[in-house]
Amino acid sequence: MFLEKIRSGQSGILTYGITPPKAETTPERVAEIAERTMQRLVPLDIDALIVYDVQDESARTSVERPFPFLNALDPFGFASSYLKTLNIPKIIYRPAGKYTAAALSAWLQNLEAENFHPVFVGLPAPDYPVKTTLPEAYQLWKKHAYTSVLGAVTIPERHAKLEDEDKRILDKAACGVSYFVSQCVFNVDYAKKVIADLCRTCNEQQVVPPTVIFTLTACGSEKTLHFMEWLGIHVPEALKEELRNAGNMLDKSVQVCLDIAAALTEFCSAQCVPFGFNIESVAIRKDEIEASIYMVNTIGAMLEAKGIRQPTALPVAQ
Repeated sequence: MFLEKIRSGQSGILTYGITPPKAETTPERVAEIAERTMQRLVPLDIDALIVYDVQDESARTSVERPFPFLNALDPFGFASSYLKTLNIPKIIYRPAGKYTAAALSAWLQNLEAENFHPVFVGLPAPDYPVKTTLPEAYQLWKKHAYTSVLGAVTIPERHAKLEDEDKRILDKAACGVSYFVSQCVFNVDYAKKVIADLCRTCNEQQVVPPTVIFTLTACGSEKTLHFMEWLGIHVPEALKEELRNAGNMLDKSVQVCLDIAAALTEFCSAQCVPFGFNIESVAIRKDEIEASIYMVNTIGAMLEAKGIRQPTALPVAQ
């Protein structure tokens, strides 16, 4: 189980990340989307499903957003109402600062009732009014520590600039966070630097390292590439040119992601930090969804072949 793997520090964790349907979607259409989601998830050998909380981050930059922002359904509401019979752990993102302590406490209580796990994330803009600080949110979660594991986000790009991501990670780990899901990785050197520095700091402080789960996502168009950069994902110039010049950008990006997974597996296996991968599927195009499924299966097989991951019992729709 996901909870036991995180608590025991096992490497090879594999998750799949999705966004809920748009808020204006009719209930009938939401049910159809959920059914198709279930059909593609049931055969996958994954440890957990991540459901993101979609936030409008336009206020954090003056650069125009490549895609218009559309509100999405609440991730907990979607997962608990429409994906309830999918018998795998579900990880729900939540920007804690947007909610009062009372509202956050009630949300955590609901998560425990559904056997879901929280990931607290930052606010969409630096000047957003904070209702509950992250330290306060961590304290609220501690009431549920026996039944869930708490996650947070790590950003390799931030470490490349500030060189303090290892300290940020361990500060949060000291508050109860036991695993970190990265921003999408397209710069493998940035990701390696986080792991190397985290491992060194853990050894220096003689603390047990938390798990780091690297997010990988396919990129099927120039506009998607631009959007990823707008989100703060660093794509090296040489790689951007490779993607742009490829006959099929989607196929090329899938191979890039698989190469990154292989490189990080080799690197992290020699470090002290437990690691895994999260395959993100936030597109609506059929070929991009199929590419994400292919990536999950291929990376899972690679991890099994290396003896890093043991197959899990397949989820069952009850």
